[in-house]
Amino acid sequence: MIIKGILDPEDARDAVRFGADGIVVSNHGGRQLDGVLSTARAMPAIADAVKGDIAILADSGIRSGLDVVRMIAMGADAVLLGRAFIYALATAGEAGVAHLLELFEKEMRVAMTLTGARSIADLGTDSLVPNSIPHL
Repeated sequence: MIIKGILDPEDARDAVRFGADGIVVSNHGGRQLDGVLSTARAMPAIADAVKGDIAILADSGIRSGLDVVRMIAMGADAVLLGRAFIYALATAGEAGVAHLLELFEKEMRVAMTLTGARSIADLGTDSLVPNSIPHL
């Protein structure tokens, strides 16, 4: 079971206690929860609370490979590409999705090169500008 919509570290701890397999840190794109904490702002505290105890997925506001790198650096184990994927599919079908994934991969490689990360495992909070992380 994966629980979506986690924005609070205590809710993440509850998910671990309840035996969930994973959580999705998400504000549902801000559509229903306008003005609520963004996924990027919530991620560091949630990762501090439950990283290693449960799978952490990030959702909401992922628009580029750089966004994927940022979320992983802040503690996500995986990143969901829902809206971008759907737009690419609607625009150009399978070829659109393939193109989107190529773009994301290239953007991720550039970001990782610029931060000195040789692999996804090398990404961490030290890969980010300190002021860009809410709790540092």
